[in-house]
Amino acid sequence: MEKIQLKINIQYSALEELPADEQDLVKNAIKATDNSNAKYSHFRVGAALLLGDGSVVIGANQENAVFPLGLCAERTAIFATQAQRPDQPILKLAIAARNEEGLMHNPVTPCGSCRQVILEMEERYHQPIRILLYGLNGVYAVDTVRDLLPLSFVDESMR
Repeated sequence: MEKIQLKINIQYSALEELPADEQDLVKNAIKATDNSNAKYSHFRVGAALLLGDGSVVIGANQENAVFPLGLCAERTAIFATQAQRPDQPILKLAIAARNEEGLMHNPVTPCGSCRQVILEMEERYHQPIRILLYGLNGVYAVDTVRDLLPLSFVDESMR
């Protein structure tokens, strides 16, 4: 039996150490938490996408009394972009979250469903998406969702 070791690359820094455009993107994600409809969990998530043309699209989690009908912040931003700006690749994605006590101290990561959707956006546009995960204690940054979703399932997996 052979053992396979997977390696992921995660950068960790203070918000102020990021380039200005990434700091702005994180600030947009933080602001997007205000648009969350989280009346059940009180856990507000905001996402901000930087598109190829330099524009920013935000998303926020949307809850529903029938829990499976809600949608994560990352997917609201991505699906809005795909519906309105499908010609623009997604270059970067920032995510922030807060609860009733305020912004989270540690970065919050995308759920499995969101990771799959982000992966398919990388596949669609043939380029990685840099992901910035914000927390008051610091920011995790990965250069591709594949670092968060090893052994990914993509179109070529079905061939």
